[in-house]
Amino acid sequence: MPDVVIMTDSNAGMTQEEGKKCGVEILPMSFIINGKICYEERDISHEAFFRKLEENAQVSTSQPAPGEVMELWEKLLKRHDEVVYIPMSGGLSKSFETARMLAGDYNGRVQVVDSKRISVPQKLMVSDGLALAKEGKTAAQIRMILEESALDCAIYIAVDTLKYLKRGGRITGAAAAIGTMLNIKPVLLMKGERLDAYEKARGTKAARRVMLEAIRKELEGPFKEYADKNEVCLQMAHTCMKEELIAEWETKIREEFPDLKLETAPLPLCIACHIGPDGFGIGITRRIRMEN
Repeated sequence: MPDVVIMTDSNAGMTQEEGKKCGVEILPMSFIINGKICYEERDISHEAFFRKLEENAQVSTSQPAPGEVMELWEKLLKRHDEVVYIPMSGGLSKSFETARMLAGDYNGRVQVVDSKRISVPQKLMVSDGLALAKEGKTAAQIRMILEESALDCAIYIAVDTLKYLKRGGRITGAAAAIGTMLNIKPVLLMKGERLDAYEKARGTKAARRVMLEAIRKELEGPFKEYADKNEVCLQMAHTCMKEELIAEWETKIREEFPDLKLETAPLPLCIACHIGPDGFGIGITRRIRMEN
């Protein structure tokens, strides 16, 4: 049975401490803040990151340097037979394409998964990869199994302010001004390799109703088959630092869907820089190994 180690990046919303506990190697993602490179969790906390955003710091995302990725692979291959690397969706970053190209020099010992995911669905894919590795699957087998179910997930995110969508060029200044005046809370949909507008709501409560109804439609439509087989898990994610608001949203989800398992985690900083603080989301994902 091959000794396979699972590796991901911090866009999965998994902390370094969580990774150590379950045996997952986590590559910290980098950001450029006012011209300085910072690594998620290692150099900057979520709290400090949001303070920088509110101070109007110049923030941009940056993909891992090839040398950093290969250095980590080399370290892991000294202790393990094979590596399965699960980076963020290739549709959101070129880091996947770069990693898959680099993996070609490792004679199949490094397998890069086209996850088509980010945040908690990516984290759940990591958990599924761990379960498959424990079953004795090879790195190549794990990659193929995970990619077959990669698109079986969706995340809905309600944005508290239009400021950061405007800054990122996703909406115009005029649209942001009108939306702010009318208390518009856009609901975004992240499915596969895209982050798109889903619906507009007047106020936070309305935005949350939109997201909960969207999940009901998913359960009655694309995910019905998986729900009937108990292969569905919900996720609650956020960019909020206020514990009472986080608990309130989590409670609401549990009340609406009491029979479904719920995973919670902060949204990764690469999403947070586009939607800003106090954003809340809910996701739905098919699990390959629900017992994990």
